[in-house]
Amino acid sequence: MIITNASKQDLEQLFSVVKSCAINLIEQGIFQWSENYPTKEILSSDIALQQIWKIENETGIVGSIVLTEIEDPEYEHVKWLTKNQKNLYIHRLAIHPNFQGRGYAQKLMDFAEKFAIENNYNSIRLDTFSKNKRNQKFYEKRNYIKLESIYFPNQSEFPFYCYEMPINNI
Repeated sequence: MIITNASKQDLEQLFSVVKSCAINLIEQGIFQWSENYPTKEILSSDIALQQIWKIENETGIVGSIVLTEIEDPEYEHVKWLTKNQKNLYIHRLAIHPNFQGRGYAQKLMDFAEKFAIENNYNSIRLDTFSKNKRNQKFYEKRNYIKLESIYFPNQSEFPFYCYEMPINNI
């Protein structure tokens, strides 16, 4: 398995992975992603900004993760544990349903955490859907600290929980 920065040529495969995840979540009654999110345009922007990473096995792309310094407006009023400087944000962690439960998400998070340490980020910040208990356990087992709720009204009426893991003490 290999983790590399995604390119324009990966767009269709990446979109297929996130769409499969959205359908899988909806089938479980978790309305975190939909036909409106994530879009091909969002993934294309992630590629252009060189902030999306893919994980591949012998069959092709099985998952992806976005690592960015860009803070979403919804995060502005969150009381984070660290200062708002040099923070890494994780978005759109996705593993194709056919490959879930095989450690790919752990590998992507290991990669993200190593990336944060090597690039001297103060913390890693992310959010996960309040109705996705599996994701909450996943991050909490990795020592992410649950903070407050935010809302993405275009995605759901339910809140998303913010999490943070301080990396470098400041």
